[in-house]
Amino acid sequence: MDRKLLDILVCPVCKGALVYGKKKAELICKADRLAFPIRDDIPVMLEEEARRLADEDLP
Repeated sequence: MDRKLLDILVCPVCKGALVYGKKKAELICKADRLAFPIRDDIPVMLEEEARRLADEDLP
């Protein structure tokens, strides 16, 4: 994941910071407990495409 892109992107729900989850190729919003997938090196920043995270899934 390009560091410059990660610095620009924010959570579409709360506008908070995102963390790169390398293991599952996703961007994680800890505040909303959402993980946005990265497909073909393109972040999918749609709330309906995000998966809900459980406590053990948070980085």
